[in-house]
Amino acid sequence: MTSSFLFEIIVVAFILLLPFLYETSRTFRYYFKFLMYYGTVMMNSVILIPVMMLRPRNVKNLLLASSMCHHTSNLLGLRWQIRGREHLEKERSYVIVANHQSSLDILGMFDLWPVMDKCTVVAKKEIFYAWPFGLAAWLCGLIFIDRMNSEKARTIINTAVKYLKKKKIKLWIFPEGTRRNTGEIHSFKKGAFHVAINAQLPILPVVYSSYYFMSKSEKRLDSGRVIITALPPISTEGLEVKDVPDLMEKTRSLMTQAFHSTNREIQLSLASKKQNVR
Repeated sequence: MTSSFLFEIIVVAFILLLPFLYETSRTFRYYFKFLMYYGTVMMNSVILIPVMMLRPRNVKNLLLASSMCHHTSNLLGLRWQIRGREHLEKERSYVIVANHQSSLDILGMFDLWPVMDKCTVVAKKEIFYAWPFGLAAWLCGLIFIDRMNSEKARTIINTAVKYLKKKKIKLWIFPEGTRRNTGEIHSFKKGAFHVAINAQLPILPVVYSSYYFMSKSEKRLDSGRVIITALPPISTEGLEVKDVPDLMEKTRSLMTQAFHSTNREIQLSLASKKQNVR
């Protein structure tokens, strides 16, 4: 028996085992779903990079990326319900602030980009080095910053905002900084609010409902529904740097209310479905 034949047998056996492992092992299903997610995004990046190179650093490339990648949500059993799309559809610049629970947030953004049309994202510089995704992200016009060098990061963002404002491009920032799926919205960093006030751009809060279907500690990623709510924009007209704390608190308070409201709605829906099944 040759080594190549043995290898083929092992591969076939593994493929046959996949459905069994997927159905019986929560941990296997958790890692397999994330493998599908990252693998699909990486593969689409390879496919799209040659096309994106025809218009490098153009945020419209994100529309192309979203059209290719948003189907990944179906593979993972995730449904995104968008509310307040009328705020996202307006052709003007905003500083969008959103809560950050997981890398799955990006899948929700893939459903939002066709609504937003022109929007870019502030991302940590480490993402750029995760090729081919990092290269595709750069070609899409993402703004990479060094979170350890706040002064340099602020300069990069402020320079970019002048162009974004002129071109009516939205800027997406996760003000919590680090993604945490703990069932609450954590304290905000000041950067996004400094940018909005300096550029006199409205803050547009976007709220993802809780990822109740996911737990990193339990290695669990089930099917689920997420409500993404775009709240009415908050004006920064006439505000100064000294107003940043109040603006942060107002924004976080409104987002927290929407977060808990949509969570209750989903939990009631889930409870109702369980009762109907009995």
